[in-house]
Amino acid sequence: MEFIKVDGRINKKRLALSILVPVVGGSITGWLANRNAQDKYKKLKQPSFAPPAAVFPIVWTSLYTIMGIAKYRADEKISHTKEEAQVIPLYELQLGLNFLWSFLFFRWDLRGTALIEMSAMLALIALTAYEFQKVDNTAGALMVPYIGWVTFALGLNYAVWKLNK
Repeated sequence: MEFIKVDGRINKKRLALSILVPVVGGSITGWLANRNAQDKYKKLKQPSFAPPAAVFPIVWTSLYTIMGIAKYRADEKISHTKEEAQVIPLYELQLGLNFLWSFLFFRWDLRGTALIEMSAMLALIALTAYEFQKVDNTAGALMVPYIGWVTFALGLNYAVWKLNK
């Protein structure tokens, strides 16, 4: 739990908020955009590397928690500085794109658009990780699993789009 401490202390309220926003936001998005998604997902032609649908909520809840901790650490390091103007809006923008993707892919069946949107999202995630790393090495490192998963998801999105044109 040491990685949660910033300068030897924990701001429990800010930490909770930083984790709850992506976790609850992701859950609400999942509920709104992905209703009947498991059925839709099963009906789609899948590439050989596609994980079972049950894997996604587990992975996303874990990633949302980790990225919330990263945001908390960066936020604690930059509070009341000019750096906040650059770092936090990037995080919020990539999170908004993250939530939008489910609607594009599942709700509106715009898989090609979702692919383009995810490419932009991945670039913003990488930029956010870079900016986080500049203010806190741990915050930047915590974004790496998220980058890895979204890179995998981008390949999966592409394969599903190609197989189901």
